[in-house]
Amino acid sequence: MKFEEFSLAEAPKIKGDLPGIKSKMILKRQREIEGSALSYPLGLPIVMEEGRGATVKDVDGNVFIDFFAGAGVLALGHCNPIILEAVKKQQNKITHTLDFPTEIRLELIENLRKIMPGTLKDSVKVQFGGPTGSDAVESAIKLAKYNTGRHALIAFEGGYHGMTATACSLTSGKFWKEKYLPMISEVHFIPYAYCYRCSLGKTRENCEFECAAFYEHVLEDPHSGVVQPAAAIIEPIQGEGGSIVPPDEYIKRISEISRSYNVPIIFDEIQAGFCRTGEIFSFQHAKASPDIITLSKALGGGFPLSAIAYREDLDVWGKAAHIGTFRGNVTAMAAGVASIQFFIEHNINNHVNEVGSYILNELKTLEISSNIVGDVRGKGLMLGVEFVENKETKKPATEIAARVREESFIRGILLEIGGHYNNVARFLPPLIITKELAGIGVQIFEEAVNKVEKDIH
Repeated sequence: MKFEEFSLAEAPKIKGDLPGIKSKMILKRQREIEGSALSYPLGLPIVMEEGRGATVKDVDGNVFIDFFAGAGVLALGHCNPIILEAVKKQQNKITHTLDFPTEIRLELIENLRKIMPGTLKDSVKVQFGGPTGSDAVESAIKLAKYNTGRHALIAFEGGYHGMTATACSLTSGKFWKEKYLPMISEVHFIPYAYCYRCSLGKTRENCEFECAAFYEHVLEDPHSGVVQPAAAIIEPIQGEGGSIVPPDEYIKRISEISRSYNVPIIFDEIQAGFCRTGEIFSFQHAKASPDIITLSKALGGGFPLSAIAYREDLDVWGKAAHIGTFRGNVTAMAAGVASIQFFIEHNINNHVNEVGSYILNELKTLEISSNIVGDVRGKGLMLGVEFVENKETKKPATEIAARVREESFIRGILLEIGGHYNNVARFLPPLIITKELAGIGVQIFEEAVNKVEKDIH
């Protein structure tokens, strides 16, 4: 099957002003009857009617290239026919079984064990949780506490781990916390290797991984103020923090330091996992070894599903230690099995590396020519473009990023912004996007950047 057959052939196609008449009516009605914590429609005012591959059609007939993919959930595209066939087959049998065993449940676990790298291969235990990544984080922390009997936690600057109580406490963004009391205590944040904006004032030329050394200092010094933690959790490649790719040596050192101080290390692969970065898991780039891995988003092939995979010797919890009504929806599990088979049979890693390298090179050229693009970075199809007001001072350009998103949208491109200062355009397309379609999208993005830069100078 050719990947170009997955998407709508006419993308992009914009018929008039956005949002269109029908979209405006539906967006207005949503604001009237749904809670005010809405987010995505505020920046991308679209009402989706149909999705195919790496393309989306709205209710007014406009067709967009999707560089967002449901925040990474739709790794294999909208309405992937292989996944839908597996889902239909399962739905005709049974759709909900709590944690009673089914053939498809065990098949998914076996497939996950097979794709684990190194010493984890065929040996990890898998525990399903609630239907979202936040629950995977909650269960990972709970498992670590069961093993260590400790309560303090280590997280990293720029990290995003979800919106439930523990997961939000581990998330570094002040926005979600400053209006409320702390949800859990004893979470300590450590510098992450964000080399473009090093919090320790280092450059790539004089860096000796002081950020990793600081982590070791916190664990070693009796007066660091941090008691021995139950776990440390880190994204090997950060997503919402701004598509930040640390040096491989940094992640490896964090893993080694954790192990030497008997601190379980949790690698959050919820967004970067399942071929997103050109490896099955993003920690493979660093050849690092986790104790616990959190999984969601692409795991369910577009359907809600989360899990953790962990070393067998950590399997110390007992009956009902972590439960939930939707802990392993069998429909999503069928989609998960089909997804893993698709990743392997279609050599998705190779495709991701090819298309991702092409996009990255194109954006690097834009970085050189543009006065508002400060840094272009990424791995595979997890890329970021950081906007600045001045390349010398690196002053973050939040409003510029928002305007670029808007200009991209009205030209038929869906992308989101993130980063420490909401000044990073994030490229997270379905992994089955073709090089040709990606090229069209990047060209339109460059037009949007040039338009914004021309308007402000």
